[in-house]
Amino acid sequence: MKQLIDPFGRKIEYLRISVTDRCDLRCSYCMSEDVEFLPRQDILSFEEILRLAKSFAQLGVSKIRITGGEPLMRKKLPELIASIKAIEGIKEVVITTNGTLLTQYAKPLYEAGLSRLNISLDTLIPERFQQLTRRDRLQAVLDGIAEAKKYPFDSIKLNAVVMKGMNDDEIIALTDYAIDNDIDITFIEEMPLGEVGYDRSVTFLSSADIKAVIEEKYPLKASSYKTGGPAVYSSIEDQKTRIGFISPHSNNFCSDCNRVRITAVGRLLLCLGNENSQDLRTIMRAGCSDEKLTQHLISALQLKPEKHDFNLAEEVQILRFMSHTGG
Repeated sequence: MKQLIDPFGRKIEYLRISVTDRCDLRCSYCMSEDVEFLPRQDILSFEEILRLAKSFAQLGVSKIRITGGEPLMRKKLPELIASIKAIEGIKEVVITTNGTLLTQYAKPLYEAGLSRLNISLDTLIPERFQQLTRRDRLQAVLDGIAEAKKYPFDSIKLNAVVMKGMNDDEIIALTDYAIDNDIDITFIEEMPLGEVGYDRSVTFLSSADIKAVIEEKYPLKASSYKTGGPAVYSSIEDQKTRIGFISPHSNNFCSDCNRVRITAVGRLLLCLGNENSQDLRTIMRAGCSDEKLTQHLISALQLKPEKHDFNLAEEVQILRFMSHTGG
């Protein structure tokens, strides 16, 4: 079987697919308040997404993460997940969501074969949630987490972006919440994507700083647990909860990169921190054969850079927001 191997010997086994750029929140680090969403015809159809998923599976991809925007805003998403899960070679389908719609979708997602849920949650304070997301939806997220816990997903994990002066005083509270609910949590260094209206060098907090705060209450032990993504995990004695850290600034994880992204408009994004990408939607809509599509994927991967170079001291070089990147 042909496999996707980049010029640096890294094998691609993990694909993130954005199914929409739309979201019911407006998180400041993810999109602008006055964002203009894309016309429906510009977004990949389910048929196009499935075709790409099959092509990647034939090249060795075994894990697919569904992202957005907010992916649960895409109608009939559980049906798409079930179809992806049925593709030969796909071992795991997972999702990243803001959680606001989980009271409606947790059960259908589980029944569709979804393995794991990642839920974004940066604060437990309603007023702060409204400030960070520009929407008053915290209770909807908490209710969604409670609903998801009713079903035996392989794991439910919180993702928290920590920013100095914004929510760094809640590191322990978020950890306590994860422990109380027997779910995992990953703390993420903010990524410099898009102009957000504040100086990221001022709000930046490293994973080491976050870990030091946690260890004031909970001694952490290095864990060998892996999900196939960039998080490095620690465990807490006598607790089920695992604490993850994603450190794009302070502990560059590029040497182990095993993933690529497809944006909602069908661009193959080869690196989170670089603009180089390939347009897959156009060649599919032009009627290319499956064989040509596969060859295009193999050729495109040769453009994958060795690493990203996030530098908080410089002006933002990546102008696209996370909502356009695909989570």
